[in-house]
Amino acid sequence: MPLPTWLGRLFTSRQPIRSELDRARDLLTAIDAGGVPLNAVKINQIARDFGLEVSKHAPVEDTIQRIRAAVARAAL
Repeated sequence: MPLPTWLGRLFTSRQPIRSELDRARDLLTAIDAGGVPLNAVKINQIARDFGLEVSKHAPVEDTIQRIRAAVARAAL
């Protein structure tokens, strides 16, 4: 007799949830390695998840600098 779907989900493995700090660090690492951020929405979401207020009209470069500053503060 198979388990109900919702019960089976309780016991299946899921990918671990990454913290906001890890996502921000990964973003900065990719940018420093030469990756060009093309998706401003994703960058803004990372910034918001990290606790920053970001305007939809803010330049991506400014948002990245704010993320850098926030990560540096979190490292202290």
